Amino acid sequence: QVQLVESGGGSVQAGGSLRLSCAVSGYRSRTLIGWFRQAPGKEREGVAAIYDRGVSTYYAAPVKGRFFISQDNANTVYLQMTGLRPEDAGMYYCAARFSLTSDALKSNVYTYWGQGTQVTVAS
Repeated sequence: QVQLVESGGGSVQAGGSLRLSCAVSGYRSRTLIGWFRQAPGKEREGVAAIYDRGVSTYYAAPVKGRFFISQDNANTVYLQMTGLRPEDAGMYYCAARFSLTSDALKSNVYTYWGQGTQVTVAS
């Protein structure tokens, strides 16, 4: 069983930065952790993912070069977000699955989910 707890959300001005954290309990090797976001009235979209503590990382096109995913030895996964834009706002979730997939940024391949943390970006 895996439990995920997100933290670090908040309100920032456009151009600002935030670092989200996802504390993962029950982590084991070869786990894929993804970050997703969902704005009101929109579908949940994949933002970034990390496999096996950094063997592979994946980014959605809109965030590439601005967001960075990493994982420490204590099984916390971070999403460093820079150059935030109003369109980056939404509820951010982390999720886990116990194997790699070519669809690392698709929400329907993940098994375990956290409760989310809210990000607001003021223009």
